[in-house]
Formats: sequence, C-alpha cells, structure tokens
Amino acid sequence: MSLSTSPALTEHLTRLSDALRRTIARRRPWFELIDVSAFSRPDSLSVAISRTRKNLTYFRVNYLSILALVLAASLLSHPLSLFALVSLIAAWLVLYLLRPADQPLVLFNRTFSDLETMWSLIALTIFVVFVTDIASLLISSVLIGIGIVCLHGAFRDPEDLFLDDQDLAGSGMFSIINVGSVPPAAAPAVVSHV
Repeated sequence: MSLSTSPALTEHLTRLSDALRRTIARRRPWFELIDVSAFSRPDSLSVAISRTRKNLTYFRVNYLSILALVLAASLLSHPLSLFALVSLIAAWLVLYLLRPADQPLVLFNRTFSDLETMWSLIALTIFVVFVTDIASLLISSVLIGIGIVCLHGAFRDPEDLFLDDQDLAGSGMFSIINVGSVPPAAAPAVVSHV
C-alpha cells in the first residue's frame, strides 16, 4: 500500500485542512489589527498586561499568522537551515511516522527495528540541530515574533473590540486548536510507531 493511497493518511490530511480552514475563518480583519486610532501608551504595567491578554484573546489567529510570517522570513533568509529543516522533517515522515507499522525499514540490506529507526532519527536530529544554526534561528525568530505580538498587544487599546463570552472562555493563545472536537473513539490512529 503506498503512502498516497493510505485511507488513514487521507482522512488525517482532510481533518487537518478542515481545521486549518476553520482557524483561518476565525481570523479578525487586518485593518482592525492595525487601526492607528486605537493605539495609545498604557498607563501602567498592569494595564499593558490586561490589554495584551484581551488582544491575545481577540487577535489570536492574526498573532499566530504574524509569528508564522516572522518564522518563515527568518527561514527563507537562511536557505541552508531551511533545507536542513525540511530534509529532517521529510526523514521523520518517510522513515518513521508515515511508514506502515507492519513493514520494517530495510536500508543497505539491513533491517532496522522501529526502536533503532527512532533512535537513529533522534541522533540525526541532534546532529543536524547542532551542526547548523536551526535551533538558534528558530528560537530567535519566535522570540522576535512574540516581542512584536506583546508590543502590539500592550499598545492596542482593546476597548473598541467586541469580546464575546465564547472568546473569553477559550482565552489562551493556542485555544484555536480545538482538541476536544473529535471523540477519542472516532479519531483515526495515524501515528502507529509511538
């Protein structure tokens, strides 16, 4: 059975694209995010923190988009790191995560167990992360993105925003990921090597 025709993979990709579409649909208008008339200096640190929390709740999809753009820009400005990261992800996907559990990995006329494959990939990941500047690049770009989001959140006055009770209930930065939407019995088992 090839990877492209695997029903579990197809179902997983369909669910992933549906979740991505729902998340993008919850994005707030960009002109509302950059409305210059809504910016003011916070009076105190507690006001800045309160504003940031409210803005994180309201603009969470936009803020995640900004983080993704900063990360993408930093990776595109370092093509060797981008190539190494994409190669590493592809190795994990092909050699471990998407490989059928009943088919052992055979390379150079040697059969590798799942445990050997996993430890080899972990060693390869550690080696690639330390040889290239992937770790420092990812950490610095995420910190820059978080800094941009926190600055915007502190200076954007949220008084004109319509925060509804449903928004306040799931008020975390990553609450856009609706983990409880699929009952455990209905969720397909895609990763079979864990």
